[in-house]
This record gives sequence, C-alpha cells and structure tokens, in this order.
Amino acid sequence: MPQTGAGATLRQGADRGAQALARSKGGEPTQMQYVSATSIEQAVGLLAAEQGAAHVLAGGTDLVVQMSAGLRAPELVVDIKAIPEVVSITEDAEGFHIGAAVCGAQINEHAGLRKAWPGVLEAIDLIGSMQVQSRATPAGNLCNASPAADSVPAMIAAGASASVVGPKGRREVPVEEIPTGPGKTSLEKGEVIVAINLPPRPERAGDAYLRFIPRTEMDIAVVGVGVNLVLDADGTCSFARVAIGAVAPTALLVPAASEALVGTTLDDAALERAAEAVRGVCRPIDDKRGTAEYRIRIAGVIFKRTVAAALARAQT
Repeated sequence: MPQTGAGATLRQGADRGAQALARSKGGEPTQMQYVSATSIEQAVGLLAAEQGAAHVLAGGTDLVVQMSAGLRAPELVVDIKAIPEVVSITEDAEGFHIGAAVCGAQINEHAGLRKAWPGVLEAIDLIGSMQVQSRATPAGNLCNASPAADSVPAMIAAGASASVVGPKGRREVPVEEIPTGPGKTSLEKGEVIVAINLPPRPERAGDAYLRFIPRTEMDIAVVGVGVNLVLDADGTCSFARVAIGAVAPTALLVPAASEALVGTTLDDAALERAAEAVRGVCRPIDDKRGTAEYRIRIAGVIFKRTVAAALARAQT
C-alpha cells in the first residue's frame, strides 16, 4: 500500500535529498525510515536507538526543505504530531505550556496567550508566510538554531523554558541554552523538546518584539530584539529582560541592558545606557543583508523602539 500524508511527502524529499547528498560525496543514497510516534516514550526510544542521523518532525518547514536540498539525509525521521502532549496548549499556576508540535497559527488564535504575551506572539507570527504558519512551530524554530530566528529572542526575553525528555528523564532548560551555534543545539542523543513554557504575568507587565529587515515582509532579520518589562505602581521599571538575535552565532540574553533599565522610569539616559550594553555584546558578520558595523548600530535603535512598545503595553 503506497504511503500517504506526511510520510509520503518526507519520502519524496528524502529521496531527492539523499540522491543529491550521495552524488556530492560519491556514494550511494541511504534509505530513510519514517515513524509516526504515539507517545513520548516511543519517540525517545526510537531516537536513542538509531545509530545514524535521526531527526524529529514537528512542523517540518525547515527539515523537509533541508532534506529536499540535500543538506540533510536522515536514516530516521520521527513524527511527533500524533502524541497528545505535544499538540495542545495548557495553562496552570506555572503559566502557559505550548506543545512542541503546536503551529504558529494555532498559537496566535489563543486568547490567553495574546493577552499575556503579545510580544512572543508577534515574533511567532513572523515565522514564514500564512501557509508556513499552519505548520511551523516555535519549538522547531528554536531547534533549527538559526541565529536570526524571530521567535527565539522574544521567548528568551519572556523567560521561557523548554521541557526536554530523553533517555535520562525530563529536564527544564532555559530557551537561551538550547542553541549552541548555527544549526547546533545542546540536546543530547534521544532528547526531544515536548513543550515551550511561558511564565505567568504580573500586573503592569508588557513585552514586545521588533526586527529590522531589508524588505517589508518575508525576510530574514538583520537585527531582532525582544524586551520584557514589569513596572511598579509609580511607573518605575522593577524587572526587565532583553534579548537580541541575528547579531551573534546564537540569540543572546543581555543582562547588562536589563540592569540599566531596572530602577529607572525608562528615561532617555537609561535607554542609552541599555542600548550601549546591547551594542556591546553584538558579534555580527558581514553578509548581503548588512555589514557588521551597520548591524551593531541598528541594534541600539531597534532596542529603543522595542522598549517603547513594551512600555506602552505595560502601561495599559
């Protein structure tokens, strides 16, 4: 019986990719195995037992493209969309828990998340086109480990964590500790992210994400900034987290910028001190979207605009 659905699409992409990769290396293409797991335990067991390259399929908007282009040729792909835990959004006293296979379109329709974390959602909404949004997931955006991933600085600023399950059990990892470099993560063999967790929101809190891109839509960030603020009753900043993307091998948490904001009314002097801290941690490259010098300069500008957006939300 012919394979249909996700398995067939993957098989077609895998065949093209494996052939291209084999040709580039002068060898024979490998045969890919596709499994739709029905439990976290099954997924972990399959990934841990595989001796060759193994990948998780959540949305597939990066993996399938990379396979079709011959950049990846896994021996095993484990589809996790049939696992109940990873396809739901739940809320409890510890905040929101977004399953690893929940797509951006579903997240952006969640009223509770829109109210609590609008900055995170506006970042997630930038992951591709409307069609891509119906498949792409923040967990996948995180694991793809692109330095310019839009959702990652916003999640870092929010203090998000990833629930990771593997052969050694379950652990909670700050989002900023998952990517270790372009295309690389800290996940160990057999480990799977099952959820992204966002903390509950206090009163007078606001977050925002802004990026600079050469075009108006459908482009990769030259700089991306996430800011999360909490205000005292008198309008003084009592808490801040700042994260930046596309200016280093990974998205960065910038504690010095946060420290420059806390205890102030976010006046111009405080913003400039924080912007200097942001510029100080940038380690960008020159590429067709901008020079390193330009990226460093624009990072401070986008940071100040992002603070203004987060502040406006905290004040309403």
